[in-house]
Amino acid sequence: MREIAIAGNFNTNEYAVVYHGNCLDMLKQIPDKSIQLVVTSPPYNIGKEYEKKLKLKDYIEQQAEVIKECSRTLSEKGSICWQVGNHVDSGSVIPLDTVLYPIFIDLGLTMRNRIIWRFEHGLHCSRRFSGRYETIIWFTRKTGDYVFNLDAVRVPQKYPGKKYFKGPKAGQYSCNPLGKNPGDVWDIPNVKSNHIEKTEHPCQFPVELIERLVLALSNEDDWVLDPFLGVGTSVVAAIRHNRRGVGAEIVKKYVDLAKVRIQKAIAGVLPTRPMNKPIYDPNKAGNKLTIAPWKEQKTDTSTQMMLLENKEEYLHEDC
Repeated sequence: MREIAIAGNFNTNEYAVVYHGNCLDMLKQIPDKSIQLVVTSPPYNIGKEYEKKLKLKDYIEQQAEVIKECSRTLSEKGSICWQVGNHVDSGSVIPLDTVLYPIFIDLGLTMRNRIIWRFEHGLHCSRRFSGRYETIIWFTRKTGDYVFNLDAVRVPQKYPGKKYFKGPKAGQYSCNPLGKNPGDVWDIPNVKSNHIEKTEHPCQFPVELIERLVLALSNEDDWVLDPFLGVGTSVVAAIRHNRRGVGAEIVKKYVDLAKVRIQKAIAGVLPTRPMNKPIYDPNKAGNKLTIAPWKEQKTDTSTQMMLLENKEEYLHEDC
C-alpha cells in the first residue's frame, strides 16, 4: 500500500479526502464528471443526533439539491447508489426510495437496480412488523457503457457440480466457475453492538456492503464519493481496494473517527467483517441462548399430559 495522507479538501492528486463541513460546500470543489461512484446513506429525517428533523417536503428539497450536485460530478460511465430506509411520521411509514426516485429520473438518470439489503437486528415494533431491510437504489447515466464488474463480486454457487442434462452441452458443468451473480437481495449483517466494526455512530455502514458496490461499479484508481460520510466507511472501502475516496461530514467527532478508521485501513490494520463470510447461525454454533428456558425442563406432570393428549395416536399404533 502506498503512503497516503488524509487531505481536508478535494484535489484530483489526493487519495483520501475527509471534508469537515457541509457536503454542498465540498461538492463545489469537485470538477464535472470526475467521480466514478457516488455511494451514500443520507439522514432518514427521523431525528437522529446528527440531523434536524424537517418536514418531509423540506427534506426532499434538501436531498434534491445534494443529488443534483452529485449527478453533476458523475462520470459518463459512473454510478450513484443511494441507500435509504423509511421515514416514519406519527406511525405512518414512508419508503424514502419512492419519494427520492423522481429526483434521479428528472436529472436524466436511469435506474439499474433496486437492491434489498436484509439484516437481522433492529428496533422491535409493537404496532407493525419490525423493519429488517433497507434499499439501495442504483442509477447511471443513459448509456449502455457504464462500469459493471460482475466477476469481482460473484458469490459461491449453490450447486457447483450441476451439469447440463440435454442439448449440445449435455454433461458439461453449467455453472460459472467464478461463482454466481449475487442477485438483488443481499443478506449482510448490520453494524450493531457486537459487530467488529462498531463505533459510537448510531447508523453505521458495514464495510462489506460498500465493498461490493466499489468492486462492481468502479475500477482501481477511480474516485468514490460519499456526501454523508459518517465515520468514513465508504472511503475505507475505496482505500481497501485501491480506489480514491472523498467524503464530507459535519459532526466533528465523526470526522475524527473517520480519519482514525481510514488511517488504519491505509495501514491494513482496520478490523472488518470479511466479504461473503457466512452469517452467524446461533443454532449451528451451539449457542445456549437458543434454548428457551421454558422448554429446558418438563415435569412428570407435563410429560403425562402430553401422553394423554396423544392418546388416540398411541391407540392407533397399538391396533
